[in-house]
This record gives sequence, structure tokens and C-alpha cells, in this order.
Amino acid sequence: MQIHSLHVFHFKNWEEAHFSFSPKINCFVGPNGSGKTNVLDALHYLSTTKSYLNAIDGQNIKDEEPFMMLEATVLKHERDHHLYCALRRGQKKVFKKDKKEYERLADHIGQFPCVVISPYDRDLITEGSETRRKFMDGVIAQSDPLYLDTLLKYNKVVAQRNALLKYFAANHTFDGDNLSAFDFQMDQLSAYLFDKRLEFTKQLAERLDFYYKWLAKDEEQAGLEYKSQLHESRLSDLLKEHLAKDKLNQYTGVGPHKDDLVFLLGDKPMKKFGSQGQQKSFLIALKLAQYEFIRARQQTNPILLLDDIFDKLDEQRVAQLVHLVGDEQFGQIFITDTHEERTAALIEEVNAKARIFKVKNGGLYEGE
Repeated sequence: MQIHSLHVFHFKNWEEAHFSFSPKINCFVGPNGSGKTNVLDALHYLSTTKSYLNAIDGQNIKDEEPFMMLEATVLKHERDHHLYCALRRGQKKVFKKDKKEYERLADHIGQFPCVVISPYDRDLITEGSETRRKFMDGVIAQSDPLYLDTLLKYNKVVAQRNALLKYFAANHTFDGDNLSAFDFQMDQLSAYLFDKRLEFTKQLAERLDFYYKWLAKDEEQAGLEYKSQLHESRLSDLLKEHLAKDKLNQYTGVGPHKDDLVFLLGDKPMKKFGSQGQQKSFLIALKLAQYEFIRARQQTNPILLLDDIFDKLDEQRVAQLVHLVGDEQFGQIFITDTHEERTAALIEEVNAKARIFKVKNGGLYEGE
């Protein structure tokens, strides 16, 4: 997969810009706050229908402008596609592929996959289980439309069950038959989610360890543990066991929506025992393993977005990483950096086809 061109209009701090990309490496250099990361986020937006950095769509529109627009021409499986996204304040987001609007945004997920390596990835270690579930779900969904559809249905049933529990509490009543209908649906949907998450964790773990050892030069084994209540029991049994507690809390306390991923170094949690350097290497290894997972299922190379990679690794390790992803097994790469000379030297060292875009205050300068 390859992005030929990108057009941004009123997106974040960008007024308007057109980009024509190299088929291999594209670098955006400029001071912090100039808008480099926002270009990568525009690519992520067109891939996943949402920002990597800001979940509130309206906040991605520039200043007081009434709307934003993103367009790209993308080559996939020897065919060009036109992607279009527009958002007007207070209105529904419009997404089109080849001039045809999607009925559901979910239908776009996974068609043009991407992987992001960003300083914000540290949230995967420091934040709660919801952050890691979103990561897990996001990766699987990019290569399995049925998984995404099942997840959306499951989350809807959980919300309905929670609303019913709140209704029971507010009205001092209880209807077991009504509640059991939601329990049955949750049980049926949860089995697929559990199986796919377990498969994902096992398949990711081997490549994670390979890339961690390669990056960190560390003999400790990097691993993943999938934590789920469904390891021990069917969800239908768990819901019965926790009914009294759910009624008291007015919330469904068991199920895949409580799952978690534990990041391990040896047999110890990375969050507690990993140094800052080990954590950075672990996260990059995790994303490279994610890249392989998607590529194997999609039979195409996702685009790879490396945001401020020098924040994570020293220059020698960055060169090592770019040498790796510059190989033919990886596809098109987008990199941001604050130092133009450092980027130019890196590109020269890896000897790859590249373009360098110089960014300042949400615009391009010096001929780009």
C-alpha cells in the first residue's frame, strides 16, 4: 500500500497544504509545535476515521473555521483509490472512498491500515486497562471486520444491560427474564471476542520478543499476558455469580469489557520493573509486532508513522530502526523530527528513496 498524495484543509494548525510523497520514506522536519505530527495524524485519520491524538472530532478543526477536509490518493493492490473526509462543526462526519459515501464508518476500518509509533504510546503502560483494550481491539479490527462488528454489538448490549440495572434500582423492581435476554446475547458475542484476543496475544508475543531483543540488546524475554475472566468460566456463569453485585453497583462487572493486557519483562510487569529505556524499546517492539500481524492478514504493507522517534531512542538506535523498516519487507514510512541535518544524514545513511518536507507554523517552506 502506498499514499501518493495528501491534501489537508483547515485541519488542526494547517490552513491548507498539498503533499506528493515518496514511495518509501517521507520526513517532516521543523520546530516543536510547527504541525509535523498533525500531518501524520491526518494520515491516521484517513486510515481509521479518527485522530490518533484527539478523540473529539470537532477539536481537530482549525481555530474558528467552520469545517475541515482531508483527501488522499492511495495505491493498494495495484489500484488507485481516492479517500475523502469532511467534518463541519456540529454535523456528522462524511467519509468517502472513490466518491461513494460509507453508510457506516466501521466499514472503512482496516481497508487502508496504518501503524503509529509515537511518544504517546507510553499511555499503554501507564494508563488503565481500557487503553490496552482499545489497542488490542484496534489492531484486530484492522484485519477482521467480523471482530469489529461483534465488538460493536457486544458494547451495545452491555450498555443496554447497564441501563436496565439502573432502571431496576431507580424503580425498586427486578425482572430476571428481561435481564437474562441481555445475558444470553453477551454470552454468545463474548466467545468470539475472547478467542480472537487470545489468538492475537499468542501471535504477537513471539514477534514482540524478537524485536525487543533486537532493539534493547537485552536477553530478558518480553512477553504479553491476556487477562480475562473468561479463562476460567463461560460468561453466562459469571453473570449469574455476579448478579447481586451488578444489581448493587448498577453496572455489569464481568465480561470482555473488563479484559486487560499485561506487558511482561521476564516474569515481571513492565510497568513496575522496566526502566525507562526498557519501556521505550518494549513499545517500539510491540508496534513492529503489530505491523507484522496486520501485514500477514491483510497481505499488504500498512503505512508506518514514526512520530518524534528520537524522543524514544538514541541516534544509533534510530538509524538501526530506519535501516530495518527501510527494508523491502516494510512499505511506506513517514517520520517527524526537529533537526533537519540529523534527518538528512539518516536518509543518506540508509540510502533510500526519500522526500524531506520542511514545516513551520502549519505550512511548508523552501520549495516544498
